[in-house]
Amino acid sequence: MKRVPHTESGFVLPTAIFLLVILAALAAYMVSLSRTSHISSALDIQGSRAYLAARAGIEWAAWQVIDPQGLQPSPAPCPAATTLVLEETLAAFSVDVSCTPFVETDGADTVAIYQITSTATSGQPGEVDFVERRIEAVFSQ
Repeated sequence: MKRVPHTESGFVLPTAIFLLVILAALAAYMVSLSRTSHISSALDIQGSRAYLAARAGIEWAAWQVIDPQGLQPSPAPCPAATTLVLEETLAAFSVDVSCTPFVETDGADTVAIYQITSTATSGQPGEVDFVERRIEAVFSQ
């Protein structure tokens, strides 16, 4: 009995290597997509926290100006530019608050107008985790 030479031997190996490379590339893409999704979600949460920190700065400055106890002269002076130190969940944020006063006369009435700017930042510019939110509010008393 004579053996017939197999001319197709070794054809499965290149196909298997090709499939392994394709599956490895697909797995790497899925890991990259998952990582991007997690980073995006984390930055969304940090963005919301930054907004709340900036809003806390606005509320702090408004409270300084409103003076519910009536201890300050009318119109109340703006608080000096301040960097707030927040605690707990918002402790990672630096909140810079500034206030610009305007006084308008409406007939016999004097109206104090306050423009408050609050900027909350976390991280360093250019870094992946850098977040900044700025809120401006104008109100009168």
